[in-house]
Amino acid sequence: MSAHPSRLRAWLLEGLSDMARHQQGGQPVPESAHRGQRWWRVMCLTGVDYFSTLGYQPGIAALAAGLLSPVATIVLVIVTLAGALPVYRRVAEESPHGEGSIAMLERLLSFWQGKLFVLTLLGFAATDFLITITLSAADASTHLVENPHLTSVLHGHEMIITLFLVALLGAVFLKGFLEAIGVAVALVGLYLALNVVVVIVGLWHVATASHVVTDWSSALTAEHGNVLAMVGVALLVFPKLALGLSGFETGVAVMPHVQGDPSDTEEKPTGRIRGTKKLLTTAAVIMSCFLITTSFITTLLIPAKEFESGGQANGRALAFLAHEYLGNVFGTVYDVSTICILWFAGASAMAGLLNLMPRYLPRYGMAPHWARAVRPMVLVFTLVAFLVTWIFDADVDAQGGAYATGVLVLISSAAIAVTIAARKARQRGWTIAFAVISAVFLYTTVVNVIERPDGVKIGACFIAGIILISLLSRLARAFELRVTSVTLDDMAQRFVRDIAHRRIRFIANEPDRRDLAEYRDKIQQIRTDNDIPAEDDFVFVEVTVSDPSEFESGLTVRGEVLHGRYRVLTLESSSIPNALAALLLHVRDACGQRPHIYFEWTEGTPFANFLRFFLFGQGEVAPVTREVLREAEPDRTRRPRVHVG
Repeated sequence: MSAHPSRLRAWLLEGLSDMARHQQGGQPVPESAHRGQRWWRVMCLTGVDYFSTLGYQPGIAALAAGLLSPVATIVLVIVTLAGALPVYRRVAEESPHGEGSIAMLERLLSFWQGKLFVLTLLGFAATDFLITITLSAADASTHLVENPHLTSVLHGHEMIITLFLVALLGAVFLKGFLEAIGVAVALVGLYLALNVVVVIVGLWHVATASHVVTDWSSALTAEHGNVLAMVGVALLVFPKLALGLSGFETGVAVMPHVQGDPSDTEEKPTGRIRGTKKLLTTAAVIMSCFLITTSFITTLLIPAKEFESGGQANGRALAFLAHEYLGNVFGTVYDVSTICILWFAGASAMAGLLNLMPRYLPRYGMAPHWARAVRPMVLVFTLVAFLVTWIFDADVDAQGGAYATGVLVLISSAAIAVTIAARKARQRGWTIAFAVISAVFLYTTVVNVIERPDGVKIGACFIAGIILISLLSRLARAFELRVTSVTLDDMAQRFVRDIAHRRIRFIANEPDRRDLAEYRDKIQQIRTDNDIPAEDDFVFVEVTVSDPSEFESGLTVRGEVLHGRYRVLTLESSSIPNALAALLLHVRDACGQRPHIYFEWTEGTPFANFLRFFLFGQGEVAPVTREVLREAEPDRTRRPRVHVG
C-alpha cells in the first residue's frame, strides 16, 4: 500500500533545483555537477519573455504616443542599451549565482530588517514572474480567440484556455528543465524568423509608397511643432512603454544555467559571467532593432483607429500586418507562433521563480525542506498562477499594471545595487552613471505607480502573502536542529577528550562579567540544585547570539581556560538552544556516551520567553534545548540529558 506514495514522493523530490544545488546541505557542490547550456540557448529561455512582448508592444506604443510612437520607442531603446543593459551586466559580475540584485542588497542589511527587506523584494519578484506567467497565457488565449477562423468557436472561453495553457507550462517543467530550454529555442527561432519577414515586407511597402513617410512626417510636425517638443512628449509617455524592458531580471535569474569554462569555480565563474554578458547584450540588441522597426512600420501602415479597443490591430499590430500584406496562410502561421511564444513566455518566469525562492526561503527557515526541490515548487507556482488567473478573470489589461510595477521595481533595485557596488569599489565614473540610471528608473517607477496604483496593490498582496507564509513556516520549524556543521578547535577537542573518560557534564552559562566569582558561584549553585558530588567535573558552555534572524549556519567551538582553572567552550550562533543541542549531539557521537547539561530556570512568562527565542534566539533556553534534542534524536536512550535546577 505504501509503495505508490513512496514512488510519488521520490519522483517529486528527485534532485534539488539546479539553481540551488551549490547550497545542497550547506556544502558547495563541484561545478562539474552542473555543466549548463550554451549561452545562446539560455538566451532563448529568457527571450520567450523578452521577445514575446513584440506581440503587444507596438500596439501599446501606438496607443500611448500616437504618431510619435517611433520616437518614443527610440527613447525606450536608449534607456535599454544605455541604462538597463549596463546595470544587469554589472549585476552578472556581482552576483554570478543567479540571485540578482536581491543578493547584492541583502548584504547591506542584517538581522530581521534585512530579512523583511529581502522578502519585500521577493514579493515584487513574485509579482513580476507570476504575472508574466498569467498575463502571457491570457494574452495567448486572447490571440487565439481573436483569430478570424476561431472566434465563433472559442469566444467566451478565455478563462478555460488560459488555465489550460498555465497547466501545460507547469507540465513542461515537471518533465524537466532541459525540455523547457529545447522548446524555447525552437519557439524563439521560429518567431524571430517570422518577424524578420514581416519587418522586411513592411519596410518594403513603406519604401515603395513614398507618400506614407511624407504624410506621417507632416502630421507629426503639425501635431508637435519641433523636435524638442517631440522629445519632451516622448519622455513623458516613456513610462507607459516600460513593459519593453522585461526580460533582464530573468536573464540574470537563469544565469546558473549558462555553461562556463572548464576552469570556472563557484567562487569565480568567469566563463559563466562572460556568457551571461553575451546573453544580455545579444538579447538587448536584437530586441532594440525589432522595437524600432516594428513601431515604425506599424505606425505608418496601420490606421490609428485600428489600434483602439475593438480595432483589428488592438494588441496584435504585427499580426494585422502579417495578414494584410502576406496573406491569411502566412498570417495564420504568424498567429500560431505568437500564441506559442506568448504561452511559453511564462517559462523564463518559472525558471526565475525556481531559482530565487529556493535560494532564500529555505535558508531563512521560511519554507519547508521540499521547497529546494523543483517539482513541488512547480506545482505550488502553477496553483498560484491558477488563483491569479481566476481572480483577474484572465484579463490582460487588469494585470498590466502589476506586471509593469514588478518589472520596474526590480530594475530600480538593480540600478541602486550596482550604484552602491561601484561606490564601494571607488569607481567614481560608474557611480555617477549608475546613479543617473537609478534616477531614471525611479522616476519611471513612481510615474507608473501614480498612473496605475493597482500594480502596487497587487504587489502588496504578494508581499503580505510571502511574509505571512514565511513567518508561519519559520514558526513551524522553530525547534528544528538547524546547525549544518560543528567544528572544534584544538583546545575544545582537548577538553572533550579529557571529560570523555568520566561522566560528561556541561554547565550552560550566560556570560556576564566572566570574573572568578561568576564561575565559582555558578558551579556551587549547580552542585546544590542537582545534588552533584564535589569530585565531579564540569565544562562551561557559553553561547553568544550573532544574528538571530539567520536560520542555518555552521558552528565553531573554541576552548579557553579562565582564571587558571575553569574550562569554557565558547560558541557563536543565531540561537542559543540550537547551538547547545548541536554541541551535545556532536560530543555524544564523538565520545560514544550521552552528555549531561545543566541549566537554571529563566524568569518570565512562557509566551514572552518563546517570543524572545523566536525573534532573538534567547528566552527559556532549557526546555527549548530539550525540545530541539527531542526532535533531532527520537531515541530516548541516545538523547543527551538536560537538567534544570
